[in-house]
Amino acid sequence: MSPQVVRGSRWAKTGGGEADDEDGVAVVGAVKDAVGRGLTRWRGAALPIVQSALSAGLAWLVATLVIGHEHPFFAPIAAVVSLGVSLGQRLRRVGELVVGVSVGVGVGDALISFIGSGPWQIAMVVALAMSAAVLLDGGSVIALQAGSSAVLVATLLPPSAGGGFDRMIDALTGGLVGLAVAALIPANPVMVAQRQAKALTNTLSQALRNIAEALTQQDAVKAAGVLAELRKSQTAVDDYKAALQTGREIAKIAPIRWRAKDELSRYQTVAGPVDYAIRNTRVLARRAMAALKAEERIPDGVPEVLKEYADAVDCLKSELEKGETPEKTRQAVRDAARQLTARRLGGDGFSSKVVLAQIRSIAVDLLQATGLSRAEAMEALPPLSRPGGSAGPGAGSGPARGREDRPGSTQRP
Repeated sequence: MSPQVVRGSRWAKTGGGEADDEDGVAVVGAVKDAVGRGLTRWRGAALPIVQSALSAGLAWLVATLVIGHEHPFFAPIAAVVSLGVSLGQRLRRVGELVVGVSVGVGVGDALISFIGSGPWQIAMVVALAMSAAVLLDGGSVIALQAGSSAVLVATLLPPSAGGGFDRMIDALTGGLVGLAVAALIPANPVMVAQRQAKALTNTLSQALRNIAEALTQQDAVKAAGVLAELRKSQTAVDDYKAALQTGREIAKIAPIRWRAKDELSRYQTVAGPVDYAIRNTRVLARRAMAALKAEERIPDGVPEVLKEYADAVDCLKSELEKGETPEKTRQAVRDAARQLTARRLGGDGFSSKVVLAQIRSIAVDLLQATGLSRAEAMEALPPLSRPGGSAGPGAGSGPARGREDRPGSTQRP
């Protein structure tokens, strides 16, 4: 049937205008959703935007009225870059800005006076300025600022007496103004850490539930999908660690946020163990996939234990957000781990035994996330020795990680 006939039939059935009304409602709904998502993103970035705008204006004002520079271009630029959208390492960024501007202006002033300005001159000045900056320091801000400063000198701001020194002062002024604004109008460091912790714990709990479903359904393909997702989890781990660093910096330079240090310490306690737990879960997913492909027997109750672990991770997230000591999480992990006693630890093959070992290791990681030491976490779990003293699978204290699963490694397992 042709499209014209289909449209004609629809028109006839709906009386002509009803279909258009439905399409219009759908379009309006899509627009509202898009606007809503945009406003949500804007609210999340509103504070950095306000900080950057205020810093740029104040930096120009200070450089012109207080220092007396007529055109302090680098002051507002330095103020905005020193804040940065991602925050973190502001003190280092201010230093990089000053060094980058100094190198760029110095190279530009030295060369443009002799070789003039033009396409190849600009290319040469930028290459030399960035090379000099990289030789001095590996920071990306230094290299980029040196290159951009050299471009400005070669095009818009030709060399002049004392100009290089004035630009260095402008860069330092802008950086200091940016730091001052960040200290007076700071973000909430706990909220910064909390947002990333939520994403990280959600990744872990969802992975545990998905592995449990894969084992219940005997679905090796689903297990492979979980493994593929976990291989992308390093970004969430890195974002969380960066958020903690940002939070610590805010709490250090902003007087009104000094009290947040204690709350940040709880999120810091969680960082390492949750990273380990995700790595162990990645090994668990790989071995679960191998066990399912080889049709090895997984002991009864394993999926239920994994689901309870996932619930415990969600409980940890909730207790962190409420500022509570994670006692409920600790008890939930203990209760879940006790279900896999020595009598139930079995399995037909190597992969199934490693699955059980990883479940043990994940329990240790989660208990450490609640504040226990590794020794205390091991002691809190039931012994794995079988009657008669023989050790069951996973009796060792260390997780069964390959080289790619060691902390700090970004390789794919």
